[in-house]
Amino acid sequence: MATAKFETPALKPYPVIPLVAAGAMANTKPFVASAAIQANLGFPGELSEGWEARAIDKMGDLLGKYRSLRVYMDACVHCGACSDKCHYFLGTGDPKNMPVARQDLMRAVYRRHFTFAGKHFPWLVGAVDLDKSVLDDWYSYYHQCSECRRCSVFCPYGIDTAEITMAAREIMDSVGVGQKYANEIIGKVHKIGNNLGLPGPALRDTLEGLEEDVKAETAADVLYPLDVQGAEVLLITPSADFFAEPHVESLIGYGKVFHAAGISWTLSSKASEAGNFGMFIGNYEQLRKIAMRIREAALDLGVKRIVVGECGHAWRVAYSFWNTLVGIGAGGKDPFAIELQQQLDPRYKQPMHICELTHDLIGRGALRFDKEKNDHRIITFHDSCNVARGSRMGDLPGGQFTIPRDIIKAVANRFHDMAPDGTHEATFCCGGGGGLLTDDLMELRVKGALPRMEALKQVADQHGVNFMATICAICKAQFSKVLPYYGFEMGLVGGVHQLVSTAIRLGEHH
Repeated sequence: MATAKFETPALKPYPVIPLVAAGAMANTKPFVASAAIQANLGFPGELSEGWEARAIDKMGDLLGKYRSLRVYMDACVHCGACSDKCHYFLGTGDPKNMPVARQDLMRAVYRRHFTFAGKHFPWLVGAVDLDKSVLDDWYSYYHQCSECRRCSVFCPYGIDTAEITMAAREIMDSVGVGQKYANEIIGKVHKIGNNLGLPGPALRDTLEGLEEDVKAETAADVLYPLDVQGAEVLLITPSADFFAEPHVESLIGYGKVFHAAGISWTLSSKASEAGNFGMFIGNYEQLRKIAMRIREAALDLGVKRIVVGECGHAWRVAYSFWNTLVGIGAGGKDPFAIELQQQLDPRYKQPMHICELTHDLIGRGALRFDKEKNDHRIITFHDSCNVARGSRMGDLPGGQFTIPRDIIKAVANRFHDMAPDGTHEATFCCGGGGGLLTDDLMELRVKGALPRMEALKQVADQHGVNFMATICAICKAQFSKVLPYYGFEMGLVGGVHQLVSTAIRLGEHH
């Protein structure tokens, strides 16, 4: 592994609020999208004359469209409750990574153009014009927010910093300053169907290779089908599951679950990606366009159920937005949405998370496990932020917390939770979410992972934990990269269905 060009924060035995280091991350920013990448999404390729007025017009459009945004601009009283809740502030000490200060980058411009006091007495209320220096601050610090919403849990007014970040990114895109990583990925989804740009023939070869590997391991004919007409389940999973480590181990586990339960299923080459980076850039049309591929695939294949794999923000989008975006489940009113609603089996949640499906099968005795096969692992669980704070699972409040843990305990004997001040709805982000999982932000990612690494070290020291399970592709990719910076093995992270895959008995249909 290459030597880091920055100082990795020291792990402490208990959380410590850092000393303020003004400007510590001011020069940290992701690569800017090229004109070609921007054009693929219908955005301007660069700043041009009059961009300031167009940005303010876009802000006005968003304020009119989303009442919540205006409330968030007006409601903050600078109480400081959020100031030490952001993992990026805890890891960097930069005061502009305090959620309240990051919000104020937009709030100052909002006051200047959309409030009486700001228009007439800007010096009294901290109002500023949007010029190039302010835009540069926006670009830097609104790409130092992973939209995890932890600060919102502690805000007495419920201000959602993630929505402010999304709005800022949409405004920047609208005037020609987009982020290369996120916008390039969205373009790949539109062109090919997944974040990695993996074409259909390569995907088919990969799945056939998995079948051969699992056959050699288990002697069972576990299938990983693609584009099967009339399958009961359409699985939508992050494209990293197709070949990246440790993600692929969870895909292998999904296939074993379907095989053991006798459920027919398929992947789709048209919609082979669960992730939806349209949410990260705050653009409704991009969000909808990506989700539309899934609706079209479900209609084409005639499936009865749609199941989402282990991807945190994909599940948030599916759970919170698919119904009104494209009519998967209830919500859509156009003819194709109604057709899909009639096609899908009403006996099941639409959509359903893979953990809900596996948990239900375990509860009904449809799966059997040899738990001792996971005895080489002492396991903890990382609550992924978009699952924890942007969705639910099951029929009871908090199901998104209990269901994954119930599955782990059903397939393994040794489990220890991390400290409660960093789990469930108070969980810390992995440090790479929100479209920040790019090597040009490696310093930010490493420092942002500090709170989770400290919690992990506690359970590693106290209980010997050597495996951290999670149900998010970004978390797996982020932790795989940053764990070595903190002295942990890269293979310490994996998926819940990786554990299921290890313990499940095949050839026993129940």
